[in-house]
Amino acid sequence: VQRERPPVDLFGFNAAIAAPAEWANPTVRLLRRATMGLTDADVATAKAMGYQNWLQSQLDYTRIDNAAVEAQVALNWPNLSQPPEALFALDFSTVVSTLQAQWLYRAILSPHQLYERMVEFWHDHFNIDVSKVGYLAIPDDRDVIRKYALGKFSDLVKASSKSPAMLAYLDQNLSRVGAPNQNYARELLELHTVGVNGGYTQDDVAELSRVLTGWTLQGRGNFVFNPTLHDFGTKTVMGMTVPATPTSTGAAAIAEGEQVIDMLCNHPSTATFIATKLLKWFITPEPTQQQISTVAGVFRATKGDLKLVVRAVLNSGWVTSAPLKYKRPFHLMVSAMRSLKPAIASTVSILSQLTPLGQPVYLWETPDGFPDLIEYWAGAIMPRWQFASAAVNLRAATAINVDVAAYLAGTSDAAVDLMNTNFFGGEMDLATRTSLLTYLRGGTFNDTRVRETLSLAIASESFQWY
Repeated sequence: VQRERPPVDLFGFNAAIAAPAEWANPTVRLLRRATMGLTDADVATAKAMGYQNWLQSQLDYTRIDNAAVEAQVALNWPNLSQPPEALFALDFSTVVSTLQAQWLYRAILSPHQLYERMVEFWHDHFNIDVSKVGYLAIPDDRDVIRKYALGKFSDLVKASSKSPAMLAYLDQNLSRVGAPNQNYARELLELHTVGVNGGYTQDDVAELSRVLTGWTLQGRGNFVFNPTLHDFGTKTVMGMTVPATPTSTGAAAIAEGEQVIDMLCNHPSTATFIATKLLKWFITPEPTQQQISTVAGVFRATKGDLKLVVRAVLNSGWVTSAPLKYKRPFHLMVSAMRSLKPAIASTVSILSQLTPLGQPVYLWETPDGFPDLIEYWAGAIMPRWQFASAAVNLRAATAINVDVAAYLAGTSDAAVDLMNTNFFGGEMDLATRTSLLTYLRGGTFNDTRVRETLSLAIASESFQWY
C-alpha cells in the first residue's frame, strides 16, 4: 500500500496557497469545491438560491431530477444493470470502457454534482482495481459506492464488506479456518474504518481475519457465508471479544463479522479518520485539530450520517477561507467538458485521454486509491495541455460536439467575457484575461482561433485549481 506523505513545497510554493482575490463570492467558492466543475447555469442557479439552500439541495440530491441523464446512461451502457451471471460474458476491455465512460458521462452532465464528488471520494476510499476483479467492479460501483455515497457510513462499509469485487480484490475469498488471509482484514482497519493510527495492532488484524473466515464467493461472483470455512473459536478485535460458538451455529455465525464491523464503524478513531479525509478532500491538505474534532463530533452524534457530516465540512467559513486545491486529472477533464458545454451522446471518444493524463479510473493497483496530493500530480503539465487542445476540437456530432458559435457571435472582448462566464464563474483574474485576449486578437477571429483560445483557457494556471 502506498502511504500518504506530508505536503511538500513544490516549485517554490507551500501546500496552502491562498485563493485569488477575484474568487470573492462565497457561493461560487462552494461550487468550486462541491461540483465537478463550474458551469454558467450552475453559478446562476446557486447565486439565486443562496449558499445554504443550494448546499441543502445538493445533499438532498434525489429530489433533483436526473431522469434524462440516467435514461441516456441506461441506453448507452445497458450492462450496468445486469447481475454477475450476465456480466461474466463481457470481455475485459468492455468492462473497463463501460465503467469509465458511464462515470465520465454522469460526472459531466448529472445535476447531482456534490453526489458525484462523493462518488469519486468513496471510489478512492474503497478502491478496487478492475484489472484483478474484472466484471465484478460493475456491481460494486452500482450497489456499493453509488448506492450509499451520501447515506450512512455503516451501510457503505457493510455493503463493501459483502461486495464480491472487494472480497476478490483483497483475497478474502481465499480465507478459511486454519489459513486466514489477512489482506481484507488489514485494509478494513487501516483504510476503511479506524485508520493507520486508529489504535489497532497486528494481533487485531490477525484476529479480525479469523472473524471474517467464511465470507467468500460462489458461482459467478455472489457473496455467501460458508460456515465450513469459518473459525468458531474465541477472537478479540480492538478489545471486543467474540465468544467461541459451536459449529452447529452454522450460517448464523456471519453475525460475528457483522458485529465487529458495527464496532469499527462506531469507533471514535473511525470518526476522526473519516473527518480528516473529508476535510482534506473538500477544504485543506492540513486541517486543524479544531476542524477535525468538529466534524468527527458530527460523525459520532449522527452515527455516520454522511449528508450531515458533509454539510458540517462545507460550512461557509471553512470554504471561503480554504486554500487552493489542484485538480486531479479526472477532475480537470470533467471540469473542462462541463465548461465547454458540448452536446454529448457518449463519452467513449475521450476515454483515451485518461491514461496520458495519469488517472485511468478503476485502474489504480493498490487499495489506497488515487493520491489526492499535489506533489503526485503537479509534474504532468504537458498531458494537460495536450488534453486541452484535444477537448476543444471534439466535433463528432454523434458523440461529443463542441460548438463555438456563441464565442464567434460578437467581438474578441465578448468572446473572452463568455469564457470568463463559462470557465471561471465570472471570476477570471486579470492576468488570465489579458493573456487570452492578447492571443485571440493576435490572429484572424475565426473558429480555429477561438478553439485555440479555449484550449489556452483550459490550460491556464488558474483553471488547474479549485
